[in-house]
Amino acid sequence: MTLYTLKGQAIWEETVRRSRFLAVAETAQSAEQALMFIDEHRVPDATHNCWAYQVSDEYRFSDDGEPGGTAGRPILQAIQGQQCDRVVVLVVRWFGGTKLGTGGLIRAYGGCAAQCLRLADKDELVDEVAVNCYCPFSDLALVQSRFSDHQVRVVEEAFGADGVNWQLSVPSHLYTEFESQFTNLTRGQGLCSVIAA
Repeated sequence: MTLYTLKGQAIWEETVRRSRFLAVAETAQSAEQALMFIDEHRVPDATHNCWAYQVSDEYRFSDDGEPGGTAGRPILQAIQGQQCDRVVVLVVRWFGGTKLGTGGLIRAYGGCAAQCLRLADKDELVDEVAVNCYCPFSDLALVQSRFSDHQVRVVEEAFGADGVNWQLSVPSHLYTEFESQFTNLTRGQGLCSVIAA
């Protein structure tokens, strides 16, 4: 099954029986990034800020005070139903005075999240390998300038006395070419190896 992630932020708003629902979705490369997005976009004066994220095999969701299973899980099911991964969705609700009932809440939260993702610009996810790299400071700028040639993503970065240690994500089909270029650019001084799964 082909999976997709978002190219950027997506927003969808609708009103269901006088309650206002606002869905905001974004790509997330890690659980930490997803939780940061939720913290940054939650609306303190709204009635509920319900959310879900899926990052590979890791997922979480929250009903934020709605009856159990009526908000967070339907949002997660919308993410999975749209074949999305590395995605976080926050659905904010302002209560409009009419109770929606269990089924109504599930339809409202899940439907709002699904419509937001349906209309979002998406990219197909590519199979990637995790890579540890050490790069001397003298080659740092040159090596970084070539990351886009191989669709390299920096997952973690730690600076040491003589250089930088990176954890990178590289599309599987581009890794051999990237490793060869990395070795050439660092004149054999850099280290690059795939992290065993």
